[in-house]
Amino acid sequence: MTPRVRRVAIIGVLCFSAALAADNLEGLRGPTPLNQEPKAPRMATVENFDVRRGRAYTSQPPTIPHAIDRYELTRNVNFCMYCHSRVRNEEFGAPMVSATHYMDRDANFLAEISPRRYFCTQCHVVQTDARPPVDNRFIDVYDLVEQEQQVADPPAPAAKEKKE
Repeated sequence: MTPRVRRVAIIGVLCFSAALAADNLEGLRGPTPLNQEPKAPRMATVENFDVRRGRAYTSQPPTIPHAIDRYELTRNVNFCMYCHSRVRNEEFGAPMVSATHYMDRDANFLAEISPRRYFCTQCHVVQTDARPPVDNRFIDVYDLVEQEQQVADPPAPAAKEKKE
């Protein structure tokens, strides 16, 4: 078999495999055919429990644990900072924004929040009851390290008791 024939055969097998796999793909549209509009999913409900969620990775922006639909967030007003500023956070029991939010791009500290960090919702999102459209298989780096250590150093088997 010449290299060219071999290459064509491999490409044919790959295309056939992809076509078979595509039959089982549903995608984010669900079973709706491409020439039809799928039914709009239910709008997610904002969780207003005021409970902070953990973070999945280092430097992940925390999610917002309360509703903000009536908050004004414009170039002139940032209602988030009413509770989360350095001056008022203790009064309201709200976490103060990170010190990095008061730094400019040259790492100089500012008296007010940096314009780069002014629009909170460019990084922070409200918590909702939305179900992910696809399975999330994210594994935290600490869990990965722990799994690797367990594989490398399996726990010693428990000693069996002697019957007397």
